[in-house]
Amino acid sequence: MVSQAVVGREPVPLGPDSLTWKIFGSVFYGPTGFFMGMVQNMHPGLGAGVEFHSDIGSEPYQRVLRSAYPIIGVVFDGPRARQTAQEIVGYHREIKGIDAQGRRYHALDPGTFYWAHAVFFMQTLRTAEHFMGGLTGPQREQLWREHYQWYEMYGMSMRVVPESWTAFRRYWRDMCHNTLEPTQAAWDVYNLIDTAPVPPFPVLRRLPEPLWEKLIRPTGAGLVKFITVGLCDPAIRDTMGFTWTDRDQWLFGRLCRALSALNRVTPEEVKYSFPRIRAARRRVVGKRPEAMAPPEAPQSLWPAPEHRADPKHYCPVHTDPGGDAVTKFRQLTGF
Repeated sequence: MVSQAVVGREPVPLGPDSLTWKIFGSVFYGPTGFFMGMVQNMHPGLGAGVEFHSDIGSEPYQRVLRSAYPIIGVVFDGPRARQTAQEIVGYHREIKGIDAQGRRYHALDPGTFYWAHAVFFMQTLRTAEHFMGGLTGPQREQLWREHYQWYEMYGMSMRVVPESWTAFRRYWRDMCHNTLEPTQAAWDVYNLIDTAPVPPFPVLRRLPEPLWEKLIRPTGAGLVKFITVGLCDPAIRDTMGFTWTDRDQWLFGRLCRALSALNRVTPEEVKYSFPRIRAARRRVVGKRPEAMAPPEAPQSLWPAPEHRADPKHYCPVHTDPGGDAVTKFRQLTGF
């Protein structure tokens, strides 16, 4: 249980002693990305907000990667984490309307906003369970307490947050059985696996388009879909119409054991290489000044120029227009 004294205190950011730092920041979190996007968007209110206010299909990699900077920052920004969380809340203020079934939605509805966080927590839990060697019972409890502490940073209502790990499990089951829907936004995320263009990374830009279209993407799409469906609860699979056999479960278990073995031998500098995370880890060991702002998304990930001042888009130029050239370089690169 979370005591009333804890509820009333000033939020405290997570630090390097937390399990969340070790899991949420790992490259082994990456394979769960489509599970996260699809299941978040199965919530009717959240799915409507994405359907009517987002265009992830036009720039899938850029949107996801630039969004990762502030989302990751709520965990890793230390003294600045609450400021980062409040910026994220600000991006969602104008995302509201009426969906195709006549239901009102608002991204800052307490239940809707918390659902996005609940999926991040479950994504963190399942990353550890399946791809990083597993968790003990006490570690699951610890991770739940940390998810509560993490959510406090946003300053949103805590009344919708389950009061214990046991209560959270009841909440999750109820959401999976009684609230989630096969929304258009959920299907858009899942179908993106089959249509994603060549990633805009230097190492991949030279790939011949036919090689990507005919070999690499189809092979990768099959694996990504398999992992995405494997991470889902049976109720989610039923809602989306996915099939999952005993053989699928056996193969998924073999894959999980292989990734867990890989996790054990992956160097930390590779495992925690995202710029915002690398900067945080350097900060806590005294290799990066406390006063230095965390790295922001590089210009290659920014929204189109006409959207950079739109309050629903994270863009470093709009968020922090000041600063000299050296400071800007450090913010954008993490050095």
